[in-house]
Amino acid sequence: MGSLLYSLSHAANFYPASELFLRHRLQVVEELWESVLRQECGQTMVDLLRQLRDLCSPEGQATNDQAASAVKLIEQLNINEAIRAARAFALYFQLINIIEQEYEQRQQLTRYSEGEAETVIQEEALSNAIYSSNQNEDDVIPVNKGMEIDILSKSWLAKSIGKQKGTFATLFPHLFKLNVPPQQIQRLISHLDVRLVFTAHPTEIVRHTIRDKQRQVVNLLQKLDLVENRTDSTLGGYPWEAADLREQLLEEIRLWWRTDELHQFKPTVLDEVDYALHYFQEVLFDGIPQLYKRLKYALGKTFTWLEPPHKNFCSFGSWVGSDRDGNPSVTPEITWQTACYQRKMVLERYIKSVKQLIELLSVSMHWSDVLPELLESLEMDQSQLGDVYDALALRYRQEPYRLKLAYVLRRLENSRDRNVALYNREKSTKEDSPMYRSGSEFLAELRLIERNLTETGLSCRELETLICQVEIFDFNLTQLDIRQESTRHSDAINEILEYLQILPQSYNELSEEQRVTWLTGELQTRRPLIPAELPFSEKTNDVIETFRILRSLQQEFGVNICQTYIISMCREVSDVLEVLLLAKESRLFDPAIAVGTIQVVPLFETVEDLQRSRSVMRQLFELPLYRALLAGGYEAIKASKEEGSSLPIIPTTASPLTPNLQEVMLGYSDSNKDSGFLSSNWEIH
Repeated sequence: MGSLLYSLSHAANFYPASELFLRHRLQVVEELWESVLRQECGQTMVDLLRQLRDLCSPEGQATNDQAASAVKLIEQLNINEAIRAARAFALYFQLINIIEQEYEQRQQLTRYSEGEAETVIQEEALSNAIYSSNQNEDDVIPVNKGMEIDILSKSWLAKSIGKQKGTFATLFPHLFKLNVPPQQIQRLISHLDVRLVFTAHPTEIVRHTIRDKQRQVVNLLQKLDLVENRTDSTLGGYPWEAADLREQLLEEIRLWWRTDELHQFKPTVLDEVDYALHYFQEVLFDGIPQLYKRLKYALGKTFTWLEPPHKNFCSFGSWVGSDRDGNPSVTPEITWQTACYQRKMVLERYIKSVKQLIELLSVSMHWSDVLPELLESLEMDQSQLGDVYDALALRYRQEPYRLKLAYVLRRLENSRDRNVALYNREKSTKEDSPMYRSGSEFLAELRLIERNLTETGLSCRELETLICQVEIFDFNLTQLDIRQESTRHSDAINEILEYLQILPQSYNELSEEQRVTWLTGELQTRRPLIPAELPFSEKTNDVIETFRILRSLQQEFGVNICQTYIISMCREVSDVLEVLLLAKESRLFDPAIAVGTIQVVPLFETVEDLQRSRSVMRQLFELPLYRALLAGGYEAIKASKEEGSSLPIIPTTASPLTPNLQEVMLGYSDSNKDSGFLSSNWEIH
């Protein structure tokens, strides 16, 4: 659970990881649980729950008689008692889970600590082996000797968590041991691209209030551990501290008991968005930069001459607020608000970080040089944000980094205020104020500060972390993936054509071959098909407005905010071409140059569709217009032919999408319902 993650900065010897400690901590939690129930439900209920728990305990391998006794005991409960019993055991198991997870994390910390001393000699030997490989003329194939192989083998198979298979700490030594060419490793690292996508499951929403209670219990238990260890060790401690923390735990668990576990209303789509953003707030926003640092550190320990991956090697997508398949609550306006909501969160985090940097970077011109480019930047800032200069110049006149960051802060605040206006569909009062329109503008300012620090012999970890966060999350946090069911597109086109009376018969009555022929021809025309004012049904208007909002999103937030359009229940080539036609009508695809700003992703779900998917994609790739779209436009194909290359060269004005890349999704859920577990997995395979 993300809410249970905590800093591992304390020494491992403060966190005993023995089974005895686990049992002691479980006993503390059980005592607290019983105390809460005694105060809230009475001693009779506590006795009943304790009896029921003992009858169901796995430790004693309950007999049939015990199971029958437990059932009889439950049957004797009235409805109110049954509800209280269910809530009590739900609380009990959540508390036990907290203890077990905390215990596992502390075991990991202990193993890390124990492994450090053990690996010092091994790392020295490994370093010597790597040094030898660096002296090779070709600098490609590492040189391994018997001792180094033995050391690396032990390192790869070691039990300590710091050296377990699959960790960065063992991955690169293992690659070294296998004589993997460094160029191959560099190529893989340079092209490392991990994209994690959040999907919407509103039935699984847990209240933030409950998560906050859980997090508070974790924090108090951590403090209790430290106090108890200080009391028992030579460091000294006060017994009353432990008693006070137990009292706080009791109070917190009582408040938890009196809190509804679930909302008493149906969650909205924006509630789902807020739930998904919780993981970014509590875990990912700080955790991914830490992951990058661990990867960079582990790589440098073994392959010192290799370049680390780009900081945005990991990116995120989201269906929350943009997946409209079967969810009529996801409207074009909701998708717009979702994009604004995500930007609001990320801007507030950046504002907080910049305020911290203002406190940290107190460097004075009396004691440190300042490069001309920073001074020039400050002069430009003064001309654009004179009020900031008037308010802070006297205070920061000798502190250039603080003054620069004050300008950065004001621009971020203006960006945030404008985003609020966009969310509310209001005209921003800050429209003409200096602000950052994109994360790249903000990033350029941060790199300017970083360069000046580096050139003058300084560094700032907090600044490095912020730069990493901006490279990963930009101003959009995640890329929104649009998903819609295939028949919604064909029905919309059918209604549009019937209204315009273009075809002699209904579009839905056409064969697949006729549809492909008409769609291919229509895609290459320049005239608009859909009028500005929409006289169609609500469903058709919703489909059209979805594409129009995508255009607005890309104009306001940049193309990266939404580049993926997923067609669920995709069956035919026409399903993909229909989406392209609707995209063309909203200027997301230009048929004249075959360049688009969205990638259409077919999702094959039923067994029959999975079996036909290869044939469908082959037919799609054989269409010249679609092949040109994948290649990056007609100009890209022309350039590739002129250069004699088998792959197109993308000109600067061509598609922002990755050339010659087609994403295809294979659905498990529907195929599993269609034919069962084994058949579904076989067809996907």
